[in-house]
Amino acid sequence: MDILQGLNEKQQEAVQTVNGAVLIIAGAGSGKTKTLTHRIAYLIQENKAHPLNILAVTFTNKAATEMRERVKNLINGTSRMPLIGTFHSVCARMLRSEAEQIGINRNFLIYDSSDQLSLMKESLKEVGASLDQFNPSSVLSMISSAKNGLETADLFSNRASGYFEEITAKSYHVYQEKLQKANALDFDDLIMKTVLMLRNFPAILEKYQNVFKFVMVDEYQDTNYSQYSLTNLLAKKHSNLCVVGDDWQSIYGWRGADIGNILKFEKDYPQAKIVLLEQNYRSSQEILDASYGIISKNINRKDKRLWSDKKNGAKPIVAQVAGSTDEGLFIINQIQQIIEENRFEEHPLTFNDFAVLYRTNAQSRALEEVFLSAGVSYKIVGGLKFYSRKEIKDILAYLRLVLNPSDKISIARIINVPPRGIGKITLDKFLKNLDSDKKFDGINSSKEEAISSFLDTMDKIRAKMINSSLSELLDFTLTVSGYTDYIQKDKDREERWENIQELFTVVEKFKDKDCETSLKSFLEEVSLLSDSDEVETKNNTVNLMTIHSSKGLEFNTVFMAGMDEGIFPHSLTTRGEPKDLEEERRLCYVGMTRAKERLFLIHAQLRTVYGNTVFLQPSRFLDDIPKDMKNTI
Repeated sequence: MDILQGLNEKQQEAVQTVNGAVLIIAGAGSGKTKTLTHRIAYLIQENKAHPLNILAVTFTNKAATEMRERVKNLINGTSRMPLIGTFHSVCARMLRSEAEQIGINRNFLIYDSSDQLSLMKESLKEVGASLDQFNPSSVLSMISSAKNGLETADLFSNRASGYFEEITAKSYHVYQEKLQKANALDFDDLIMKTVLMLRNFPAILEKYQNVFKFVMVDEYQDTNYSQYSLTNLLAKKHSNLCVVGDDWQSIYGWRGADIGNILKFEKDYPQAKIVLLEQNYRSSQEILDASYGIISKNINRKDKRLWSDKKNGAKPIVAQVAGSTDEGLFIINQIQQIIEENRFEEHPLTFNDFAVLYRTNAQSRALEEVFLSAGVSYKIVGGLKFYSRKEIKDILAYLRLVLNPSDKISIARIINVPPRGIGKITLDKFLKNLDSDKKFDGINSSKEEAISSFLDTMDKIRAKMINSSLSELLDFTLTVSGYTDYIQKDKDREERWENIQELFTVVEKFKDKDCETSLKSFLEEVSLLSDSDEVETKNNTVNLMTIHSSKGLEFNTVFMAGMDEGIFPHSLTTRGEPKDLEEERRLCYVGMTRAKERLFLIHAQLRTVYGNTVFLQPSRFLDDIPKDMKNTI
């Protein structure tokens, strides 16, 4: 098989440049995976490298599996396969192989997120920290960041400052001791311990440098410090390092990815060959030109100009609507109109060809309600539907319990949320006794006190209902239950709090004469929405997702909702560091380049945000698109 067949000139150049450091800047839709897999196959078929001397790493099991299958097909199974895997799987393999030399048991377990959370709860208790004050997820998140920065427990302790970091440092030590006793590693350990092994054992480092003479890294713009360190240690001896990525699509800085790794590649490897893949096979030239207008405003970037054979397409449409409901109606009307216009084409469009993208998960609520009302099937990609999210279900359980004190399902859900020290055995006894006069029969005094405190809280909320609006009742519930403080300690507090605040927007619609009637109407509507969700059609649905979830996907038509200042770019990024705003701009670019033929950018004159109706300005990103590259309606 001719490995170069079907590749454009630049892709062929990237494939045939096999010696030395190579940086492949692969623009959106430019055939990145195709180029990388053909390069691996070329090395093997042309006898440039033995398969066992090739290492290719990527970020997800899905991507690794796809790469392996493509390479296998290209070489027709005529040779042994190179090692292609995720960073974590490759590191686990190396650690097991060298376990005895570095003092670990080769049969170590790998703890998943649930295991880690359980272990961290034990660790916090052991150091005397209250789980009410120290959210285990938040502590784990800080430790994860430390490990990604190659900070051991000792190093973290040496720099810890402030009460939270000091408690985290203590729990880090205990957490690692418990992992060791359990003969287990967590995901971050896999990479950190591998890097430390290569640094501290020169013979092991030389062994793997001689094994992996050709190293390739996919999505290099998403690497953190530990992944960057691992890559460079392995490639240092032969310098045959090929990295593929696009700094314009670096959107994971919030979880440790360092865009500087790809931007400074030429500094790390001064003799590096740079190949730009600028031909886009996905989008029309009009969409590419508009998206360039936005990304070109970033200072920290490598320059390139994507081009496409798809000329004379539709210019992106910037649409202004009155509010959130109108936004959803506009999207549905456009989808139905486009489907109707294409019904007699050779390949008529279906709902699956459309995607609605938004900056935050909370934005999906208003869109979902319009889609449900219109009977248009949809699916939330990469996330839960609004009313299925934990924090929303928790608050709804509190409100249901206000109306029905005997609602055992709601009691079971929130009697220990926030944590009140009420375990399952105590809960089962209480629920069994609930309908009798002896509610606390068989329950010890300390647990009885905790349950009584919870029941008192519910009584206070019911009393508040008498002279309050539904919005005031919701606010009071969040405060008196301790749920507000509980959320603020969560590692995903910003997103979860935004979802809760979106509830205020919902309840504003319910303004009956009394709060109880409003609450009943609200809960009834929510339950009906949830019921409708369950019977939606799965085969032909419009795709709703955050822009982060859309990376790597493509659709015929894309609607970007909420193109309002403060929503996108997010208000937190406009008040932060310049790098934060640059990442927002890259995120916008990613969203726009998901579209193949049509792109709609929608902003509203006013929205109800956190229960308050506010006038909004169009996103600054819309002004970045030159006037001749967009149509405004």
